[in-house]
Amino acid sequence: MSDVRYPFTAVVGMADLRLGLLLNAVSPAVGGVLVRGEKGTAKSTMVRALAGLLPSIATVDGCRFACDPVAADPQCPDGPHAAVAVADRPAHLVELPVGVSEDRIVGSLDLERALAEGVKAYEPGLLARAHRGVLYIDEVNLLQDHLVDLLLDAAAMGRSYVEREGVSVRHAARFLLVGTMNPEEGELRPQLLDRFGLTVEIAATRDAAERAEVVRRRLAYDADPEGFAARFAAEERTLAERIAAARKLLPEVELTDAALRQITAVCAAFEVDGLRADIVMARTAVALAAWAGRTGVLEEDVRKAAQLALPHRRRRNPFDAPGLDEEQLDRTLAEHAEQPEEGPEDDGPGPQGPDGDGPDGGPDGGPGGAPEPEGVPEGSAASEPDGAAAPPPGAGGPRPRESAPVASGEPYRTRLFRVDGTGKGAQGRRSPAETDAGHTIRARRPEGKLARLHLSATLQAAAPHQVARGRDSRSLVLHREDFREQVRRGRESNLVLFVVDASGSMAARQRMTAVKGAVLSLLMDAYQRRDKIGMITFRGAQAELALPPTSSVEVGAARLEQLPTGGRTPLAAGLLRAHEVLRVERMRDPDRRPLLVVVTDGRATGGRDALTQAHRSADLLAAQGLAAVVLDCESGPVRLGLARTLAARLGAPAVTLDELRAEGVASLVRHTRSSDPRKAA
Repeated sequence: MSDVRYPFTAVVGMADLRLGLLLNAVSPAVGGVLVRGEKGTAKSTMVRALAGLLPSIATVDGCRFACDPVAADPQCPDGPHAAVAVADRPAHLVELPVGVSEDRIVGSLDLERALAEGVKAYEPGLLARAHRGVLYIDEVNLLQDHLVDLLLDAAAMGRSYVEREGVSVRHAARFLLVGTMNPEEGELRPQLLDRFGLTVEIAATRDAAERAEVVRRRLAYDADPEGFAARFAAEERTLAERIAAARKLLPEVELTDAALRQITAVCAAFEVDGLRADIVMARTAVALAAWAGRTGVLEEDVRKAAQLALPHRRRRNPFDAPGLDEEQLDRTLAEHAEQPEEGPEDDGPGPQGPDGDGPDGGPDGGPGGAPEPEGVPEGSAASEPDGAAAPPPGAGGPRPRESAPVASGEPYRTRLFRVDGTGKGAQGRRSPAETDAGHTIRARRPEGKLARLHLSATLQAAAPHQVARGRDSRSLVLHREDFREQVRRGRESNLVLFVVDASGSMAARQRMTAVKGAVLSLLMDAYQRRDKIGMITFRGAQAELALPPTSSVEVGAARLEQLPTGGRTPLAAGLLRAHEVLRVERMRDPDRRPLLVVVTDGRATGGRDALTQAHRSADLLAAQGLAAVVLDCESGPVRLGLARTLAARLGAPAVTLDELRAEGVASLVRHTRSSDPRKAA
């Protein structure tokens, strides 16, 4: 692969993404940009190309922390810097891998040398390398929450801290923060979304000619990267010069009281939490003015700043898609615009019409800078009758009778279901596990590099040997074999796999509304506990993997809303499909423990042996020691208790819809392998 980056100016379309990145290049105080979009939309290409446009930086020669020779960091671990040699180099683009550890991000401190030798041996991390450059986090939504918190704290404070048992190191860490994510793979928490200054929604163009130009340019780049880059070299230089000029102009831009009133009025009208949105909008509007070569902020700057800074701050629950009501925005701006001294009111579109040029010199799209309409994915027919919705029902044989998808009931807080035992999966909020966070439960010898010192256990291990080691009265003699590290217990996230009966026996409208509301509530609970989710539905003649395991509860909720019902009840097929999905996921992520949630009334149709086959499938799952719960959906005056029989075969509790609510009877999913596997705690 060539080392020549794809030119920033060669990317076709993506005006809002281009503008968001350039505004952060002009003013990193804006707070970074989060790029949300489907796979294959040039998110990573544009971010990597941006680094080539940034001005080179002067650094203290030999400083691992890129200190500025004019204003060196007084706390730099490589300092103090007195008479220094100066070196010029390009701004670094630092990419953060998904599986990165905390030590790799902030750097590692050798505690053994610090305590035994009194030497502060510090190895810089990725934040030190990103100082005065770009920190790029691809798939930021897949990072563990505490790592995202750490990165955003460093970006906000401009400084990184490493604290280990009273030994601390700190250094400057100011960088342009860019995160990209595919919403189908899971969302960030609202608290973390709020920490990104701007957000941009992107999608592949549906225009055939524009798509053809994208492909044409990509093929030309792959065939001759150097020649392709040379074609855009002049445009790249011009853009880099414009960034430098806007940075120079930035301190001269005036944010008038009238513009500030519009900013705060917009934030209040959209009921965003806190005041970070107001500050980000103000900084963005100033950066927009500087980018346009002006020293004053106009209403068009405030409007565009709102379109970039507010959509991701409007989410109230995980099923809400980010967005902004453009009509409400225009009304609020008009109501708080600076009034002319005389003359009639102007009901026109304002200084920037729908076909005007945006602040980046290209088409702004007017209010059309907002993303495509959210909700039902393109090509689906959730609102169409008789099974027209996507995904296809997947029933074989004669076409089953179907009913149109039924809306879900309102979600509610559910009881906690968890997996017994102690796991070691990704940090979350569901089941007990050994994690990097949590309370200390014991000490052990380090298996590798010492990270979390257990001080009292270390002293206890060293104490019996002090006389033999010739200890004097003032110092403690420590050897490597004395060190002990903490073992902490916290909570992990799990894979919650839903197996949902969508057959005719569940098709009563009122009943299915309640069932969907229950599953939606469990999806909400999975989101809050940082779980991955998957969904299998069974109806007709077979089971279908409606949602492969993912972190996106939004997609799960959308698939649930589109779910049609009708046909036979192939319960055995649903359970066997669950067995196969869990087998594959166990190979992909062996540390993530599963929790199976079967939503059914327990009926099985499709032949004389249908119920027997379903029970055998349940026995197969139970033999794996699987934690499960059965959501008993049976209703009516006469109840056969089939769901409870199925639960007994799985070794799981059966919970009715009423008992699912948090205020219902106590229900924790526990699975004890040492006792009766059929017993539900």
